[in-house]
Amino acid sequence: MNIKPIRTEKDYRNALTRIDELIAHEPKDGSREFDELDIVSTLVEAYEHIHYPIEAPDPVEAIKYIMGEKGLRQKDLVKYFGGNRSLVSAVLHKKRELSKRVIKSLHDGLGIPYEILMA
Repeated sequence: MNIKPIRTEKDYRNALTRIDELIAHEPKDGSREFDELDIVSTLVEAYEHIHYPIEAPDPVEAIKYIMGEKGLRQKDLVKYFGGNRSLVSAVLHKKRELSKRVIKSLHDGLGIPYEILMA
């Protein structure tokens, strides 16, 4: 096991290659290869967190995405907005922010994570 910090893009690519090699061997829990896979994966995750951060999606864009996935129209969201059609329109056009009540309703009804709706 020759583990070193990931400081460059080349180090990162080499670590990803090593992860692929280790996974191909299907290491058993507790083995040296399994431990190496765990450590190298942790290093890769840390490197990606710094160099390839994933920003939280925009809540309105997430709602629109779910609408597209579920084949929903604006009128289908009215029940999650307390029956207020104009509020649905205002939120989808980013003229109003989501209230806590609506966030909970969208989470419960459509399964959109709180973290996304509150971003």
